[in-house]
Amino acid sequence: MCVVYARSLTRLGLVAGYALDAAFGDPRRGHPVAVFGRAAGALERRMWAGSRPRGAAYAAICTGAAAGLGALVHVATRRRPVARFAATALATWTVLGGRGLAREGATMAHLLDANDLPAARSRLSHLCGRDATGLDSKELARAATESIAENTSDAVVAPLYWGAVAGLPGLLGYRALNTLDAMVGHRSPRYERFGWASARADDVANLVPARLGALAAVACAPLVGGSPARAWRVWRRDGRRHPSPNAGQVEAAFAGALDVRLGGVNSYGGRAEDRGTLGDGPAPGTADLHRSVRLSKTVGLAALAAAVAR
Repeated sequence: MCVVYARSLTRLGLVAGYALDAAFGDPRRGHPVAVFGRAAGALERRMWAGSRPRGAAYAAICTGAAAGLGALVHVATRRRPVARFAATALATWTVLGGRGLAREGATMAHLLDANDLPAARSRLSHLCGRDATGLDSKELARAATESIAENTSDAVVAPLYWGAVAGLPGLLGYRALNTLDAMVGHRSPRYERFGWASARADDVANLVPARLGALAAVACAPLVGGSPARAWRVWRRDGRRHPSPNAGQVEAAFAGALDVRLGGVNSYGGRAEDRGTLGDGPAPGTADLHRSVRLSKTVGLAALAAAVAR
């Protein structure tokens, strides 16, 4: 299979997988990412130690296994174009989370519209790990908007980027690494050392996609009633205020595009973390949360167009 033809199949597979995610979202049962998570969790119980080298070996084994599976399928389908297309489409569908993210954002917005704060606090755990106890409507809207911005990059832009760059190994390897970051990459007494390699590797993998996602949010700002100039200014000024080298980029761009103020002090498992102040506008309300969902969808489409055009 010639290189140009193979790239065309990858592009078509990315488009088909994106369409599958947009139409059907995540499967209700037996999601491959959940299967990977259970396997990674079982391996962690065997390998865990308060050691960076042990954590690095764990990350390499898990990510290498996923990327290796993608490489095996890539080789197995090199003379079978229909199989290559189907495998890329299914892998893309598996690793994307755009529909699920939009659904959770819309659900949260509807709960806040109905002023059902207990249900909204409970639902926030579907979007992020922030402690929702006692959060009011404005804080819940802010938390959800921030999560939608960050996860638009992690669950849509980055998988498409790595799929365009490295095909099947890129799709599966990136999703494995991002899942490990969610499992062991957070700072806690148990994972501070063991999860260090997973967290840092995920940071590296998202350096380019996060900035592409921020750029897409700037370009798409008019579609949600925003200003590209303001979005650009806020992104370039505030993106580095966030403790994450990547989340702050896309959150700042979303804040500028929506003309709201994101960031502040958040609580995670009893631990307070200052996320910096992003943007100049007021705190987001439920209408802004609805707009953030629309912005997430348009950024996803822009990322798909960029992946296909590569």
